[in-house]
Amino acid sequence: MGAIGAVFQPELIELMKAVLDDAAAMLPEAKRTSTMKAEIASHILACAAKGERNPTALKIAALSAVVECTHYSHDISLERRAV
Repeated sequence: MGAIGAVFQPELIELMKAVLDDAAAMLPEAKRTSTMKAEIASHILACAAKGERNPTALKIAALSAVVECTHYSHDISLERRAV
């Protein structure tokens, strides 16, 4: 993890954890995998490293990045068909 080189204050770490939990809670249950959470966390870290501190902005950035790279809408329609 030393590659990032950013040092986060304890308050910011708590904020990022809360944002991660919020973001994960917005995903359909089937999508709440450790891989997906790790993906969201990496986007939150990247935004925080650039200086973003607004929890809503961090959550939106993380979720939109995950949605784009997983073709979310296709997954949901397939899921619905499977039900």
